[in-house]
Amino acid sequence: MSSSISKAALIAVSFGISAASMATAQNAPLSAQDSDPRVMGWMEGFPPSPDKLITQPDSNFFSFPKLRWSVCHLREFLPTEEISRGLGAPVPLDYLTPAEFAETAREIDALTFTPIDGDAPMTWEQSLYANYTDGILILHMDRVVYERYFGCLAEDGKHAAMSMTKSVTGLLGEILVAEGVLDDTALVRDIIPEIGDSAFATATVRQVMDMTTGVQYSENYSDPNADIWLYSRAASPLPKPEDYEGPDGYWEYLQQVKPEGNHGDQFHYKTINSDMLGWMISRVTGKSVTELASERLWQRMGAEQDAYQTVDGKGVPFAGGGISAGLRDLGRLGLLMLNGGEINGERLFPAEVVDNIRAGGDPAKFTGFATIPNGSYTSQWWVFHNDHGAFAARGVHGQTIYVDPTADMVLVRFASFPQAQNGFIDPTSLPAYQAVAEYLMSR
Repeated sequence: MSSSISKAALIAVSFGISAASMATAQNAPLSAQDSDPRVMGWMEGFPPSPDKLITQPDSNFFSFPKLRWSVCHLREFLPTEEISRGLGAPVPLDYLTPAEFAETAREIDALTFTPIDGDAPMTWEQSLYANYTDGILILHMDRVVYERYFGCLAEDGKHAAMSMTKSVTGLLGEILVAEGVLDDTALVRDIIPEIGDSAFATATVRQVMDMTTGVQYSENYSDPNADIWLYSRAASPLPKPEDYEGPDGYWEYLQQVKPEGNHGDQFHYKTINSDMLGWMISRVTGKSVTELASERLWQRMGAEQDAYQTVDGKGVPFAGGGISAGLRDLGRLGLLMLNGGEINGERLFPAEVVDNIRAGGDPAKFTGFATIPNGSYTSQWWVFHNDHGAFAARGVHGQTIYVDPTADMVLVRFASFPQAQNGFIDPTSLPAYQAVAEYLMSR
């Protein structure tokens, strides 16, 4: 693999694009305890010793175990744009009393469940280490009942949300559809005329939102000519080589996407859909997705920290995976989804936004995800269609906002699992979430 491709690979990984093969663990990866950044000593000392440096442009900052430090430090590698929480005071989350909180935490830690296709039980606390958890927050009936931090993350820190960013973009899109600002039956070319002859031109807004577009985009990392490398080179904020002749930035890349299959036939998880949606959102509102997320979500939900979002070389925010945020603020976002657009006694967006997302997409178009056998995907959210009506924002390496309406529960997890795909982490995560939900319902 050439050095230019290697650099593009790490740009892609750091942006949260589904880069499984680029961040896979060794055959016998270090445990969560042994790979803890504090144990590894990454970037400690003034200056750190050469063997403890994690730098850019060396482009190895997302290789395991370095990624366990880097997920909390993306601003030190890549340019970002702020999602401001504004100047008002944060609205504190409601907590159990200290005694109740401690007792509940002990009971949750001791919960047992059996992993998918497993035969040996596991405790909740064991699952946190098995999944390389960096932060975990559980809210039940609008109150925090469990909260822990590990690894690089502290309560005042921020962590890469990876592809949970897509769900923020999708939520903004669904809000605009509900408000009549964005027509989800319109063709992309009707909103973005300069999309030209791109395969996106004839897709509807809804097909982009639900990722049922027929567009060519491969993520075969062993192929140096795969689309992921073209996309990564285009999006890289680093200077382009003198002989570079490809697209410059996310939006130029979208203008040259070729067709593959038919729009509307099947769900295909392709990050470029999120950036196409982000472009349309910006066009109809006259605001970047970071500005809109600030105005419609962070400033109004009582967030306690600014978030930030990586940008390409032209300053365009990465709508498909660039957000880093605080754990509690994503808990607030989860409460908004649980409570149909309301938080702190204020309605931020119409209830139909969440109703439409909870209803899900067409399960018949959703295949290839063994750990979500009955699932669907809509508005950049994953819908499980299980007995509890759960739905989620999900990102590589174990990021999730899991909303369980039946249990009145929101669970937010940041993690730095050695392998990128959630299929590796779901077997111990999904039954653990269910066990907590059932426990909370029984209290």
